[in-house]
Amino acid sequence: MPAPSGRAPVSEAPVAPAGRLAGRTAVVTGASRGIGLATAQALAAEGARVAMLARSGHALAAAAAAVGPGAAAVPCDVSDAIALRSAVAEIVERFGAPPDVLVSNAGRFTLAPVEATSAEDFTATLDTNLVAPFILARAFVPGMRARGSGTVVTVGSIADRVTFPENGAYAASKHGLRALHEVLRAELRGSGVRAVLVSPGPVDTPLWDAVDPDTREGFTPRAAMLAAAAVADAILFAVTRPAGVNIDELRLSRS
Repeated sequence: MPAPSGRAPVSEAPVAPAGRLAGRTAVVTGASRGIGLATAQALAAEGARVAMLARSGHALAAAAAAVGPGAAAVPCDVSDAIALRSAVAEIVERFGAPPDVLVSNAGRFTLAPVEATSAEDFTATLDTNLVAPFILARAFVPGMRARGSGTVVTVGSIADRVTFPENGAYAASKHGLRALHEVLRAELRGSGVRAVLVSPGPVDTPLWDAVDPDTREGFTPRAAMLAAAAVADAILFAVTRPAGVNIDELRLSRS
């Protein structure tokens, strides 16, 4: 029936959904590119405010701007424990509380036989891949536990359970990271805080630029690798499950 004025009634503009993570906060490391950037985009698209950490200030600022107004760039070299603790303080001040989601993704990847791996390179890999996630968990988990909610996502690798030549530093860090996740999972069971390990096979990210796997025998060609967005989608799946559901581990491979 037409409106009394003879004009068609004006329908209200549809309201965009707020998103499954509306009102939530997240921290993502290694967020200027690759899996970290894709994860920040996925979380922000669902309404989360995201603190994005990475070493490269300019690239990180550009990435945060591209993610949108809910993203904040927090430049930090996560292998530097002092800088990382400063970033933690900035995040708590910005959010006013521990984040709802912590995604430890930043990674260092170099290939060399054990005898050609310097102690400095080995230590730097452990600092980035293992010590930084430990520092972040140690900083944020107590507040999550007190609140009774939160999700700690650890981005592992196929190398956290399978060994490859020239992976001495990387495999040691990722095997240790999986062990850290399993300890966290045991300690947090029943607390309301979830611990999730996402272990992808090879992912096509800039991490491979220096390796050029397309030209090396025994390596997965980049065209056959997982996309960073696929890993981000798995992370989003895990953190958006009902509160009583913990995804202990997700192992991802290219179908």
